[in-house]
Amino acid sequence: MQHIIHHENPDPQKIRLIADLLDRGGVIVYPTDTVYALGCSLQHKRAIERLAKLKGLKLKNANFSIVFNDLSQLSDYARHIDRPTFKLLNKNLPGPFTFILEASPRIPKLFDSNKKTIGIRIPNNNIALQIVEQLGHPMVTTSIHDEDDIIEYSTDPNIIAGNWENLVDAVIDGGYGLNVPSTVVDLSAGEIEIIRQGIGELMD
Repeated sequence: MQHIIHHENPDPQKIRLIADLLDRGGVIVYPTDTVYALGCSLQHKRAIERLAKLKGLKLKNANFSIVFNDLSQLSDYARHIDRPTFKLLNKNLPGPFTFILEASPRIPKLFDSNKKTIGIRIPNNNIALQIVEQLGHPMVTTSIHDEDDIIEYSTDPNIIAGNWENLVDAVIDGGYGLNVPSTVVDLSAGEIEIIRQGIGELMD
């Protein structure tokens, strides 16, 4: 089902509806501050497994990220966040970045893997932030890639809905997305390493 939600002032009832769906183990398509993405609750293992299946991956091989609405729960999922790292995150988030941090012990259990790192996102998008806030815990997320050889990411929410509405439980139309992904910054080794330059310009 497609839900139209305005990103500047999201309808609280629609946000609550989506959060409830995620809380029951649903999978959604939602807008971020870059490209559209798939998301599910971090607390539903079957939903995370379904996310991997939708991407054609085994869960242990999937490089999913976690979406927060702020930095308050970060220490539950990442470790060794020193003062300089926190200051860097605080300066650039919310924003179009995926920061790779050393994972806490609970991450390998969630993803059936020996993952030592985890990607974290706090997108500058009111829809995404308010969904996570209403949910009360982070979402697991992965970008939607287009099968087109030329266009890597679809931007039209109607095209995205047509491709995904029979595969997921809800598609959120939050307006046109971008076709440039987030900038991926690896902080897991104690240094700043840009793995992928996307739309975000890092302020350090």
